[in-house]
Amino acid sequence: MYQNILIPTDGSQLSAAAIEHGVRLAKHINAKITFLTVRSPFHSLTGEPEMVVDMPDDYRQFVHSYLTEETDKWLSDARKVAEASGVGCETVCAEHEHAYQGIIDTAHRQGCDLVLMASHGRRGMAGIILGSETVKVLTHSSVPVLVYR
Repeated sequence: MYQNILIPTDGSQLSAAAIEHGVRLAKHINAKITFLTVRSPFHSLTGEPEMVVDMPDDYRQFVHSYLTEETDKWLSDARKVAEASGVGCETVCAEHEHAYQGIIDTAHRQGCDLVLMASHGRRGMAGIILGSETVKVLTHSSVPVLVYR
């Protein structure tokens, strides 16, 4: 059966529900969990080239710290759920332009044999326009994916 389950989180309530489900599954099959959050690299967009050159390092550090605090909280909350159930886990924060690819890359790098992730279940035009990271993982991953809805 599965030995290392990757559970991505974006801090949403739906991700929290998937974490709860994933922890119960891991406990039942005696697997460990790798919790993951994928954040986009910081980019500065401006119309003035000299603003990019003159962007203070302290501002870049402020933005990086803010994003790190947020993702650290998501991963800490997930870790607490696993620890409360006696399930072993580790946490990973990855940076990638495309969240789905960050999920797939981490699954391979961490030796995960299952990805368990939430889906918002968008349909129709919303699904077409917004796309779905879950569908992209399903489409491109060679690791089995369990979708929680």
